[in-house]
Amino acid sequence: MDRVKTTLFMISSVDGKISTGNVDERDVDKDFPKILGIKEGLSQYYELEKKTDYWALITGKVMAKIGANDKTKEPNKIDVLRFVVVDNKPHLKKSGVEYLSKKVKKLVIVTTNKNHPAFNIGNNIEVIYYPKKINFSDLFFKLKRDFGAKRLTIQSGGTLNAVLLREKLIDRISLVVAPALIGGIDTSTLIDGKSLQTEEDLKNIKSLKLKKCEKLKKSYLHLVYEVINETKVE
Repeated sequence: MDRVKTTLFMISSVDGKISTGNVDERDVDKDFPKILGIKEGLSQYYELEKKTDYWALITGKVMAKIGANDKTKEPNKIDVLRFVVVDNKPHLKKSGVEYLSKKVKKLVIVTTNKNHPAFNIGNNIEVIYYPKKINFSDLFFKLKRDFGAKRLTIQSGGTLNAVLLREKLIDRISLVVAPALIGGIDTSTLIDGKSLQTEEDLKNIKSLKLKKCEKLKKSYLHLVYEVINETKVE
């Protein structure tokens, strides 16, 4: 495989929600620890997260949401971790970029914004710029060729997950299912994006091959699937 091999690692409710609401104030990391019947087994997700790949793809929106722009204390550096941050708006300010660069061994900012603050910072930061639209196939090729990345853990949102799935760039799913039902038509799910409408659209559905089904403590599950990216419709 010419590109980096990818695993989508997420936590979701039983109804597939990866957030507790549709506003920035609602967040699984913030809200699940408050809810009886859910908080007791949540640590298992974070333990599994520690075992993910050294390369991680995240979004600037998520990093801003968890407060990267407002951190004042020096972070504990994780020398083996590399972040690939997709950030077009940008959501990250200069302070957020500097904070993340101090936290990880390598920080790669991927953006279509020529004025992104990461352009003006050196150290361990690389910027991959696409003038109009991010070409994720090209990006995943470059991560392997130019940076030596072999495996990449994806921890993004439902919209970007949908883009990567449609472009056949997700190879494996590692999903922690929390014992929760959240609901909400506007609350993000594991895969969002544009809904399918025509029979031709069925080619965008990806079948999965179960590789692991583990019953965790406190009614949590850990599911691992191989993604069958070549869809056959009869």
